[in-house]
Amino acid sequence: MPVPSGGRGPLGARRTKMRDKAQRDKPWIFRTYAGHSTARDSNALYRKNLAKGQTGLSVAFDLPTQTGYDSDHVLARGEVGKVGVPVAHLGDMRALFSDIPLASMNTSMTINATAAWLMALYIAVADEQGAPRTALTGTIQNDIIKEYLSRGTYVFPPAPSMRLIKDVAIFTTTELPKWNPMNICSYHLQEAGATPVQELAYALATAIAVLDTVKKSGEVAQEKFGEVVGRISFFVNAGLRFVTEICKMRAFTELWDEITRERYGITDPKQRLFRYGVQVNSLGLTEPQPENNVTRIMIEMLAVTLSKNARARAVQLPAWNEALGLPRPWDQQWSLRMQQILAYETDLLEYGDLFDGSPEIARKVDELKRDAREELKRIDEMGGAVAAVESGYMKRQLVDSNTARLEAIERGDQVVVGVNRYLESEPSPLTGGVEAIMTVSEEAEIDQLERLKAWRASRDAKAVAAALADLKRAAKDGSNIMPASIACAKAGVTTGEWGWTLRDSFGEYRAPTGVGSAMRNDVGGLDDIRADVDRLSRKLGRRLTFLVGKPGLDGHSNGAEQIAVRARDAGMQVVYQGIRLTPEEIVEAAREQKAHVVGLSILSGSHLPLVRDVIARLKQAGIDDVPVVVGGIIPPEDAEELEQAGVAAVYTPKDFELNRIMSDLVRIVDSRTGDG
Repeated sequence: MPVPSGGRGPLGARRTKMRDKAQRDKPWIFRTYAGHSTARDSNALYRKNLAKGQTGLSVAFDLPTQTGYDSDHVLARGEVGKVGVPVAHLGDMRALFSDIPLASMNTSMTINATAAWLMALYIAVADEQGAPRTALTGTIQNDIIKEYLSRGTYVFPPAPSMRLIKDVAIFTTTELPKWNPMNICSYHLQEAGATPVQELAYALATAIAVLDTVKKSGEVAQEKFGEVVGRISFFVNAGLRFVTEICKMRAFTELWDEITRERYGITDPKQRLFRYGVQVNSLGLTEPQPENNVTRIMIEMLAVTLSKNARARAVQLPAWNEALGLPRPWDQQWSLRMQQILAYETDLLEYGDLFDGSPEIARKVDELKRDAREELKRIDEMGGAVAAVESGYMKRQLVDSNTARLEAIERGDQVVVGVNRYLESEPSPLTGGVEAIMTVSEEAEIDQLERLKAWRASRDAKAVAAALADLKRAAKDGSNIMPASIACAKAGVTTGEWGWTLRDSFGEYRAPTGVGSAMRNDVGGLDDIRADVDRLSRKLGRRLTFLVGKPGLDGHSNGAEQIAVRARDAGMQVVYQGIRLTPEEIVEAAREQKAHVVGLSILSGSHLPLVRDVIARLKQAGIDDVPVVVGGIIPPEDAEELEQAGVAAVYTPKDFELNRIMSDLVRIVDSRTGDG
């Protein structure tokens, strides 16, 4: 008997397959966070990744670019091209997007304090290409509040920083209607130790602060305000607590819909959509047994793609070996292929939401929403997110949460496979050899400096001066900063010149560190270490003093903060002045505070030149008997070179036992101290 056409026979199967294909959702945007060495090298990498099926760009800028310095500034030494691409002027931006049509490209740019400037350079290149501004699509991160809390690439105080964000939002809503002027970024909050509730509350509080700033300015009519709301996007993190992360994303979508409807009166459901991209967790990537990171990355990606009602609009995945150093193109390709396999080989995109109606999911979502509302209310009562930053409240909360996380790993309460359990391992064929990670050559920095010098020499100095004068005028009189910034870009102004002009107008800012001075008494395993610190302090004739320094432009201060907190709890006198210090400033602080040991934290890959500089300056200051220890993402061959240069100990992500590090510090100082 023939099988009916709607049944299981070949014809029915074929029609089912055609129906599924017709109903299949479009996949999210595939991105890889990338940029290094020079604009020319990064452009080649972008074009190669696009040829492999990547559907959008995610641009990583180096630290001088992110913090408003030219590549030849003293603070930029050793940082040029290390964690991203250096962009000092229009020529660099032009080279970065050479042969990439911006009218049809979706570009994400991770830039915050200098977001208005990089946006201006991007628009100037698009204008050169003849790309209509109305066709430009993409996102600029432009979230300064989380920089004060976690990532550290802030420049200006909160008030003028919020003004710059407001200017970009208003300008792009009018001129670039398809562009997202801000990515509220909870990603780095989780990296700094935020709980899911803190991640929800602090990100939403930031969004509220931005929208309140726009509304208060009076520069957007009420009927147009919904367009501003509709262009706000989010950039989130996904950790390994798989079910909790799914529920967190569903809570985000529901809370945002609630806030935009009730607080701002947005009636268009499309303008209330929670639109987000994601980079899954890098904090949990391990240096020991790094092959396990592939599994971690895949599980985290599922958390932000399985739930259709809370699915990411764009996904970028770290590479398996990012805890070791800069990933190679092959490593990034591996992460891209993970996305493509999920999107194209599985049937995920053929179904509605898989979690609707689940009582367990609903219960957890409701719990997260309730707790996040309570934290949002607390922040609102303080005066909002900016006030909560300036008071140090949010930073202290993150430091405390991160401390609790690390202590749980040390105790073994939070299992990390290959780190505190199942340590036995076969030698990995993936990590052998000198080319296991990518390194940025010193020649790349030299090349960038030479081209910067040539750029300055070739431009019209009068046009530059006039453009900078107009920029300063706009900063002072409250005009929107974007038109003057675009004019500066086209005149040949450099990143450092734009940055210093606004520093002159707005001032610079140093955020609270979140590291208090009071010693906690609830830390396990510290009794013996405290006794050793007390014994050595008596021997020294005063309290053992530990200076924790962050040289260069690396703003990832989580590790330094946790070392400072544990040293304080161990009974040491801790000197920690925050991020972005020159080697000269660190050595001067060591001399003034009479430090017994100096600890340097560097995660940007610039450890060799910066540590050498500190050691040389300690010698010049006549205090080269003060031992130096270093922590960061440091390859074994670099660690050996640092030790040969005189560093007493080198610590990398595998060294998670902070109490052991404290014991090492006592031993190192004791060994340098005579019996008298």
